[in-house]
Amino acid sequence: MPFRAFKRFFYFFLKSRKVDSRNKQIDFSKLSAALGVEISNIEYFAKALTHKSYIDVNPSFSKSNERLEFLGDSILGFVVAENLFVNFPDKDEGFLTKYRAGIVDKPALFKAAEKIGLLDFVLFDRRFVKGSDEGLKTISADCMEAIIGAIYIDRGFEEVKKFILAKIIKPSFDSMEFKFDKNFKGQLLEFTHAHHLSAPFYKVVDEYGPDHNKKFEVDVIINNEIAGHGIGRNKKSAEQEAAKIALERFTHN
Repeated sequence: MPFRAFKRFFYFFLKSRKVDSRNKQIDFSKLSAALGVEISNIEYFAKALTHKSYIDVNPSFSKSNERLEFLGDSILGFVVAENLFVNFPDKDEGFLTKYRAGIVDKPALFKAAEKIGLLDFVLFDRRFVKGSDEGLKTISADCMEAIIGAIYIDRGFEEVKKFILAKIIKPSFDSMEFKFDKNFKGQLLEFTHAHHLSAPFYKVVDEYGPDHNKKFEVDVIINNEIAGHGIGRNKKSAEQEAAKIALERFTHN
């Protein structure tokens, strides 16, 4: 068999095979169908689907998806910014910034990943999440960004732009969820000011867990009373959760 023909045969074999690991397999044919993207180099996508927790239990995997996640995050931000700039020619910078944040935030990326079924392909150590839905959502969102990076390297800008439009931007526009104000701390501050209450004060009441899976518990105090309690992977998310609960309490009473 001529070398070129053998090379094509061997590459087709690699592309269609399952990559085996200690705990999981990646079926690249199914992944390609789920993404709606033709995969040329499986190594990029294998890397995009390798969460850092997986390296600890599989030393043969030398690097995680963090570099591709960094690249994908930058590409996603640009494509979304360009789309909003073109589709909202009369809106100011504040509007565009706010709406971009709503489209590229972790909850939006998790929903996009969930629709694709991306978590079925991700390599990660389940001990990392300890049954936490929040941990699984974070892994899914991070891998979505890494997949964007992999598509860009493997297929080029136009292909990754089509992917982002189809899987992230269009669903966000269809649901209009990106228009919802998720800055609960800002909303709570406005509420307390309008109703002549003291400004919210956020207090960390507990912090626990290993460095890779920290949990923070925060109380928001208004008029010397605890108005809401939030739990998150960092102080910011815990404060947002506490503010959200406080708003719900005030608006439903």
